[in-house]
Amino acid sequence: MGYLLDGKWHEGDATEAAKDGRFQRTESAFRNWLGEGDFPEEEGRYHLYVSLACPWAHRTLIQRARRRLEGVIGLSVVHWRMREGGWSFREGPGVIPDPVMNARFLHELYARADPHYSGKVTVPVLWDRRTNRIVSNESSEILRMLDRAFGGTGELYPDALRPEIDAVNERVYRDVNNGVYRAGFAANQEAYEEAVGPLFETLDWLEERLSGQRSLVGGRLTEADLRLWTTLARFDAVYVTHFRCNLRRLVDYPNLWAYARRLYAQPGFGETTNFGHIKRHYFQSHLRLNPSGIVPVGPEVNWSE
Repeated sequence: MGYLLDGKWHEGDATEAAKDGRFQRTESAFRNWLGEGDFPEEEGRYHLYVSLACPWAHRTLIQRARRRLEGVIGLSVVHWRMREGGWSFREGPGVIPDPVMNARFLHELYARADPHYSGKVTVPVLWDRRTNRIVSNESSEILRMLDRAFGGTGELYPDALRPEIDAVNERVYRDVNNGVYRAGFAANQEAYEEAVGPLFETLDWLEERLSGQRSLVGGRLTEADLRLWTTLARFDAVYVTHFRCNLRRLVDYPNLWAYARRLYAQPGFGETTNFGHIKRHYFQSHLRLNPSGIVPVGPEVNWSE
């Protein structure tokens, strides 16, 4: 895996685990805003770097597709396997090379943007081709930027629903989006159980919430749905086994499973979902959890029904 230290790549375990065995996620380092200051809205100026495996990057990819920004914002896709050198552009099905710097590894762009950068190299990255700078590597903010930029109306985060969306987002991020990682990368039993308990309590809460409505907030699609969905899409394929989140599967929740399939059928969702990248990334990259690197053939799940 590895990390950058003063702009130079170092191999090593970059898992964010505190000494007490609890997973701690690092805050995103680049938090500029598209359409403000040095980053005006200009078609063709910006480029999005994603992994098809990463749920955080997947948020932004769905939004780019939903908004039909393919001709406005360019796209590169890293290889699914993240080992030596971190995220790379080595050849593979679904990989889209870097046309900006012809980089071999994503860390080269971080070092170009900030020669003194120290920290993790993550996706997504929204890159400014004109200044060779990173606009943002915070997925939730890129998602919101693309909701308003280039003629968008902010439909996923309407003013009237913001307090409720924020409340749902906060719980879903803490217990589900990040909760699966807190369970998966826990280094001891206590830390694991502290994560997996709230994870399933919140999934139960979501199941009940969806018993009388088709979306999480306001009877319409909002960013709360999109932010939850990328974790649900990976749940049975990866998190149940690889991250030991096996108390219940997504398919064991009638309302959540029906909800997830409805979203999969919507524009931008299913078309940007690559289960090959998802499974190969987790099972082949996290060798501490899966030393053999063997990728399971299952589960057999029909998302189209």
